[in-house]
Amino acid sequence: MRIGRLPLDEQLAAVPAVLQTNPALVAVLRGARTLDLPGWWVAAGAVVQTIWNYVTGRDPQHGVRDYDLIYHDPSDLSWEAEDAVITTGREVFGDVPVEIRNEARVHLWYEKRFGVPCPPYDSAEDAIDSFPATTCSLGVRITASGGWKLYAPYGVADAFNLVVRPNPRQAPRHVYEAKVARWSSAWPELTVLPWP
Repeated sequence: MRIGRLPLDEQLAAVPAVLQTNPALVAVLRGARTLDLPGWWVAAGAVVQTIWNYVTGRDPQHGVRDYDLIYHDPSDLSWEAEDAVITTGREVFGDVPVEIRNEARVHLWYEKRFGVPCPPYDSAEDAIDSFPATTCSLGVRITASGGWKLYAPYGVADAFNLVVRPNPRQAPRHVYEAKVARWSSAWPELTVLPWP
């Protein structure tokens, strides 16, 4: 039976085993843990894309351009503070492309980049809730004791069922459509639902 059709608890239990098929993702998770960032998650694309690769029988890193490491630190919203974390991250992750972002400061640049205002996020989870596709609204971390934590506000069935569902909460339509165009070329099996 397909994982996306299992009971929710069994779907969630399958996620760590599926994600562990991607050694680069596991290395990023372990490295992220050493940075001790507040409220951190490895989120979005690389997480769901590893699931898509598992379901479609592709190499675990197929189509993965980078790994998003997000955290939420409202104590210092300066670019310099975020850049210091990015610089440290480069030392930790080496050649693995990891994009590190402090979600507490996204509202400072979001409108200029995407054309719509963004209220300040109150947590990294708040940011995940607003990702352009609910399917990609996933965050994962490995705890200090080695346990796996998953944040999936919209569940994981769509990821396992290769369904991309828009999330109009924050991102504009053109952001969603640009992402699904790239994803569809790498994973033609996806069922992409239209923007509402």
